[in-house]
Amino acid sequence: MKSRRGASFQILSRLGSDAYTPVVSVSLVMEYEATVMRFAQAAELDLTVDDVSVVVDYICSVAEHQRIYYLWRPFLPDANDDMILEVAVSGRCDAIITHNVRDFAGAEQFGIQILAPKVFLGEIV
Repeated sequence: MKSRRGASFQILSRLGSDAYTPVVSVSLVMEYEATVMRFAQAAELDLTVDDVSVVVDYICSVAEHQRIYYLWRPFLPDANDDMILEVAVSGRCDAIITHNVRDFAGAEQFGIQILAPKVFLGEIV
């Protein structure tokens, strides 16, 4: 959301297409919304708080919603990364798309690829 030229923006632009289906949980959406709101309020994004709400609502409308149960944490060093991994495992995702690929070391044992946005974009185009 910080740049309209990067792979992440291109991936977000394909939301709602048949290219991929995002998977979310309530806690993941709340974390994502809080993070993006902080950027918007600090004027680090070219979005208003209302714009952020619209984007998050749209993501929720096109995503598969997954319940998580916190049964096997901790696995990764960062609890927020564990939340993402658990959503991906519970949702039987093929991949997690992140700029922080190294933070998910070991997650491959769940059969989930950890891909940078540019790599993922190359796979769906």
